[in-house]
Amino acid sequence: MTRPQGDGLTDGERYEQGMTVRRQVLSDEHVDRATAASTKVTADFQDFITRVAWGDVWSRPGLDRRMRSVAVITSLIAHGHEEELAMHLRAARRNGLTIEEITEVILQSAIYSGVPAANTAFRIAQQVFVEEVS
Repeated sequence: MTRPQGDGLTDGERYEQGMTVRRQVLSDEHVDRATAASTKVTADFQDFITRVAWGDVWSRPGLDRRMRSVAVITSLIAHGHEEELAMHLRAARRNGLTIEEITEVILQSAIYSGVPAANTAFRIAQQVFVEEVS
């Protein structure tokens, strides 16, 4: 499978592609906050996730963003990464998933990741969706 922008992207091109996708998925506000909070300790990590996670993986044509969001939500629930879940629930909504679809993903995760993990995910989702309706 080739890259959406062609083979052999430079790090700079992957960064730019990644920043575009990252902003589309997570929002300009989120990315601006993350960038502004970057320090000497975290700057290399911010560059890495922009190039690799967003510029490489999220930019691949093999899955649409809705499917990628389902995969991310499921993985975050399974691994107990609550601090990232709210952000990716918002991203899933931006990627076109409905609240009902997200609810089904969380319910499905209860079977494979455990009821306590799904219970926590439902609590976080409820907070996110209340914010969305307000």
